[in-house]
Parts: sequence; C-alpha cells; structure tokens
Amino acid sequence: MMGFRIVFGLLLLAALVCFGLALVKRESRWQRLGVLILKWTLVAALGFFAVLIADRTLGG
Repeated sequence: MMGFRIVFGLLLLAALVCFGLALVKRESRWQRLGVLILKWTLVAALGFFAVLIADRTLGG
C-alpha cells in the first residue's frame, strides 16, 4: 500500500513538472507528456482501487 502511494505521488509530481516545463518553455510536447503521464497514472489508480474494492467485497 505504501509503495503504491509513493509511486502514485511520484507520477503525479512528474506530470506537474511536465506541465511546469510546458509553461516555462512554451513547448507543447511537455504538455502532451504531462497529459499522458497523468492519464496512465489515473488509469493505474482506478485499477488499483477496483482490485482493492473487489478484495474487500469478496471477503479476501
């Protein structure tokens, strides 16, 4: 659980850094990379919570 929180936090930080670079450098590739990192971070988080909910629901 703690490992997931660390990875999730680092990925969110990486997306934030990419958005910051997009603002500073005015290059759209940083914004695209930030959106891509954010999208896959949210997909992974939803998957993790789906497994966690299924585990608790099924009594595991």
